[in-house]
Amino acid sequence: MTSEPNNLSNAEDLLKVLAQKLEPLLQNNTALVGIQSGGVWLMQRLLVLLNDTITAKSIQHGTLDVSFYRDDYAKRGLKTENRPSQISFDVENKHIILIDDVFYTGRTTRAAMNELFDYGRPASITLVALVNRGGRELPITPQITAVDITLTADQNLQLTQNADGALRLELKSALQSTHQAHHSHE
Repeated sequence: MTSEPNNLSNAEDLLKVLAQKLEPLLQNNTALVGIQSGGVWLMQRLLVLLNDTITAKSIQHGTLDVSFYRDDYAKRGLKTENRPSQISFDVENKHIILIDDVFYTGRTTRAAMNELFDYGRPASITLVALVNRGGRELPITPQITAVDITLTADQNLQLTQNADGALRLELKSALQSTHQAHHSHE
């Protein structure tokens, strides 16, 4: 399914679509790993939506903050919102479902895979993203998405979480996002 950016679906509806597509992949020896921060928000909500299957299959879960593993770390620097990764299970021979919010170039996914291999060698890694926005630069692509859209390089799509936990997608110009990022970290 391909959508126009100005017709962005409700993030909560997209989450339900993602849960339906993800459920058949939840088998024994599977673990969910959310990438900070949007992927973790999605994973937390998926744990609730798919609780019966997750409990029945003893699905484990963890989180990754890939900041130090990014190839543009020197340019991005250390952010105040960095959180330590939490993988409390054995990754070796586990089927990992990696969860991210918005897939763009593939660099975050590459960084996440590098970090996962520091924990052990998984049997497989499946990438799940709420939105594939186009713009891939590496030979990496999500196997499951709730929606595929096409954005230009000057557009930035962000998943945000309201105080009540509800998820929302925001489309901004890249200039707007850069300006806001500078002000929020001053």
